[in-house]
Amino acid sequence: MTFDSLKPQVTRILSDTSGSVDDRLTQVCELLRSNIAYYDWVGFYFKNGDKEELKLRSYAGDPTDHTIIPFGKGICGQVAVSNENFVVPDVKAQDNYIACSIHVKAEIVIPLFVNHENIGQIDIDSHTADPFSPEDEEFLQFVNRQVAEIL
Repeated sequence: MTFDSLKPQVTRILSDTSGSVDDRLTQVCELLRSNIAYYDWVGFYFKNGDKEELKLRSYAGDPTDHTIIPFGKGICGQVAVSNENFVVPDVKAQDNYIACSIHVKAEIVIPLFVNHENIGQIDIDSHTADPFSPEDEEFLQFVNRQVAEIL
C-alpha cells in the first residue's frame, strides 16, 4: 500500500472522535504496521509531564521494556533534544542506540510538534536493513501533523 493511499485512512482514524485519543493513536500505529511491510514496530512517545523523559503512549508490535526514555538517551531521546528527524539505516552503527529487540536493524524517529514545541515523536523499528527513504520521512511528518491537530 502506498503512502498516498494511507493518508486518508490516517486522517479518518484521527478525526473519529468516538474513540479516545489513545485509541486513535493505537489505530494509526496498527494501520502503519499492518500496511507497510518494513514497519515492524510503530509507537508514539510523548514528553512525560515536566520530566526530561519520554513516555510510551501508544504502539503496535511486540511489547517493549522501554516505556520511559530519558532525554538524550537512544535515538528517541536524541530526537527529544535535537528536534530533528533521525534516520538510522543500521542500528549497530549507533553508539547511543537502545536495543528493543535483537531483530531491529533500522529505526526512524520523527518529532511531533504542537505550537512549534516538540512534545513527542513517532518511532518506527524495522527488521529490514536500511529501508527508510525521504518518502518515509515526508509521510511520517504528515502523520505527526495530523496527530498534532487532535492533541
